[in-house]
Amino acid sequence: MKLFITGIGTEIGKTVCSAILVQYFKADYWKPVQSGDLDYTDTKKIETWTDHTFCYPETYRFQLAASPHQSARAENIQIDLDNFQLPETQNALIIEGAGGLMVPLSDDIFMIDLIDKLNVPAALVVRNYLGCINHTLLSIMALKQRGITLEYLIFNGSFPEDTERVITGFITKETEIIKIPEIKSTDKEHITTTAKQLKITKL
Repeated sequence: MKLFITGIGTEIGKTVCSAILVQYFKADYWKPVQSGDLDYTDTKKIETWTDHTFCYPETYRFQLAASPHQSARAENIQIDLDNFQLPETQNALIIEGAGGLMVPLSDDIFMIDLIDKLNVPAALVVRNYLGCINHTLLSIMALKQRGITLEYLIFNGSFPEDTERVITGFITKETEIIKIPEIKSTDKEHITTTAKQLKITKL
């Protein structure tokens, strides 16, 4: 099982959700692009929050905390899709993207192009805020247009019933639903507990 974790935007909990899924599936982890926070990367967080997870090195690591295309340009680097090679492993693999589907890796290459190139299904992380329905449905439409399988829809946190109903009404029965509750503290204990209690459902 290989799964690409993407989101409807930035700072909506992809890394926390990735940690929970890594723990749940006993998976390896790979973050293809890390922009900024090199002292405490998402890979380091996964290593800290989960049990004995094997983490593959990032393909690109940039100093500037910004969109990958801007971070790369600041270091006179051009991100090339051909440089991304899917790690070979006998374990499940969780791949975490940066931001949402249309985050630029260069002026004409986007995160959705990387998912397409790797040829793996996606899990879409959704967070409740004003505008999240619009962002979620547009993301689902983009995946459909590119023929990328939406394996899981992840509700991260609590949602109004009206919001959840509209969003779930836009997916097919093949997409499974994961609901992750609000986590009191982002640490190994709470990640592990949440993973043990995780339930995956269908429509």
